[in-house]
Amino acid sequence: MQWICKIAICVLVLLSQPFRAVAEERDVDVISVVMEHIGDSYEWHITTVGEREIAIHLPVIVRSPQSGWHCFSSKCLHGGREHEGLRIAVDGDYAGKVVERQADGTDLRPLDLSITRTTAGLLINSTLFVLLVLGAARWYRRHKATEEAPRGLVGLFEMLCSSLLDGIIRPCVGERWRKFAPYLLTVFFFILVNNLMGLIPIFPAGANVTGNIAVTLVLAVATFLAINLFGTKHYWKDIFWPDVPTWLKVPVPIMPLIEFVGILTKPFALMIRLFANIMAGHSVILILTCIVFVTAKMGAAVNGSMTVVSVLLSVFMNCLELLVAFLQAYVFTMLSAVFIGLAQESPHKEQNVEIK
Repeated sequence: MQWICKIAICVLVLLSQPFRAVAEERDVDVISVVMEHIGDSYEWHITTVGEREIAIHLPVIVRSPQSGWHCFSSKCLHGGREHEGLRIAVDGDYAGKVVERQADGTDLRPLDLSITRTTAGLLINSTLFVLLVLGAARWYRRHKATEEAPRGLVGLFEMLCSSLLDGIIRPCVGERWRKFAPYLLTVFFFILVNNLMGLIPIFPAGANVTGNIAVTLVLAVATFLAINLFGTKHYWKDIFWPDVPTWLKVPVPIMPLIEFVGILTKPFALMIRLFANIMAGHSVILILTCIVFVTAKMGAAVNGSMTVVSVLLSVFMNCLELLVAFLQAYVFTMLSAVFIGLAQESPHKEQNVEIK
């Protein structure tokens, strides 16, 4: 438990670095600080040393219908500067996005294919995930699993795979579990790796990937396709002509309409649950960190006592987020397996029972 507390305190200190320069000059705007860290951007801010900001400027790749393709470093747009007619909007509907000013003074949003912080974090975390899988596969190519048990990360990887297969995938999906096991295992480890990497505030970790609704939307759409593209005829029959009284189906298709809405609400629930839980956890940790600097001008006694409270609560939240990181990956995988299993149902065979 002591090493967990030490790690959490280090996390708090590292998170507080970008706020110190701001706190010395003016009051800390907690909302802007939180939104800046959980949101996306065209640069990856690491820390601030004195008045110098250390950041990685990511490539901006946009295509404007007026001036064509543009590719340059986001450093050219840093501090509100304009480059090649492009700039980052500070307010309005396109706040925080690259826009191009038109002749009439309005802003045009070009096609944006830039490598943002979330995209860069997604690529880094995906690479780490692939390396973990390839590392486990390499061990099994060199050893016989029947003669030697894996250790370390490979052993942990095998334990998680076995528990997911035996506890979720087989009982929830049913007879066709082998067909969907690769997808469900990939979803679990992908979410878990991104959740854990998001808790580490040091580059190349710290990106709020699963707290971005675009990422959770893609995951939900993937599950939606797995459910409906491979659904059985009986699954679709239960949606458009369920076994209910006829007056609930014609002339007003009440039950078919409800079942059809259920097709859309399932992936929507998956998307919102993962996004909201991860974003909320990051926000709470940042808010607790800001307490130290919000109370900086209230005197040494108040600031000192609130600093202790901030550290203790931050330690607790970081430990809790470790549990949440696993639970959210587990719940997303479990619900996906349940929904896929419901779509694999087959008509019940009637058995004729002879009464003697």
